[in-house]
Amino acid sequence: MMKPRRKAGKRRNSGFSLNVFTDDELEDIHLATLKVLHKTGVFVGDEEAVEVFDGAGAVIDRKNSVVKIPPQVVEDAIRSAPSKFTACGRTPKNDVVLERDRVTFTNFGEGIKIVDLYTGEYRETLKADVADAAKIVDYLDNLETYERIMVSHDAPQETVALHNAEASLTNTSKHHWLGPVNGYCARKIVDMLAAIVGGRAALKKRPLLTFLVAPGSPLNLTKELCEIVMEGARSGLALNIVSMAMAGGSAPVTLAGTLVTHNAEVLASIALNQLTRRGSPVVYGSSTCPMDLLRTTASVGSPECGMITAGVARLARKYSLPCFAAGG
Repeated sequence: MMKPRRKAGKRRNSGFSLNVFTDDELEDIHLATLKVLHKTGVFVGDEEAVEVFDGAGAVIDRKNSVVKIPPQVVEDAIRSAPSKFTACGRTPKNDVVLERDRVTFTNFGEGIKIVDLYTGEYRETLKADVADAAKIVDYLDNLETYERIMVSHDAPQETVALHNAEASLTNTSKHHWLGPVNGYCARKIVDMLAAIVGGRAALKKRPLLTFLVAPGSPLNLTKELCEIVMEGARSGLALNIVSMAMAGGSAPVTLAGTLVTHNAEVLASIALNQLTRRGSPVVYGSSTCPMDLLRTTASVGSPECGMITAGVARLARKYSLPCFAAGG
């Protein structure tokens, strides 16, 4: 039997919450986002994606590859995205329902170096490390899903996503979050998943993996991202859109300004996904954080990062979408 997860913030258990915006302020961020998408637009690096937006009535600047998306297209995409979906595992006992207010935990990625367990050497991560990490997460009951933790540095760069997927999928029975790098690797990973579950029809009934993509900040939907967004929709896989805007760097330094940029990147990606296949599951994700202005590094784990994450969670709740965000 699938284990139901706890719900957050219920009065009966006095759950803690951090409401960084009022409902009116949240609506202001939403309206500002629609204005950015309609008046400024986003860079779209894939010609097929441009045609998809064109067919929906977007204004296309082909010389600069800029797409200006009408508000009604964005809001229709939000409405058409499911409010919840089941992230399936290799075994039904590891199925997890992702929806508003239901809290689950996963690990984060991705590590590029590791201290060797046997030699103490500080070295680059290898495919064997990816496999071992998947086994550890598979064992931990408090982690309901698995995100690839490390990179297979010993695999060819052109196919590293396929090696990462193989090492992970063969060593965990939990639902998997994976960035497939480009459309080619995304299609090959779909083939791998279909082989595991017994065909593409079976995969659509029990999707074992959610594609993870990260828009380029500010307001950049790269060719590779567009390929993955559309392939996920066509293959019946969910899509986790994780903006990585950096306040004070690739986004405004203010909390509200950063969230407008972040929101525009996520909603533009959702629009492309829903225009490709209406009703395709999406997750509103975030790895957005402030930039340390002294060291020019990502200030992950700072109090401001927590404030951004709290704002992201409120936006996801406003749109009735599952949320994936850093805990701090």
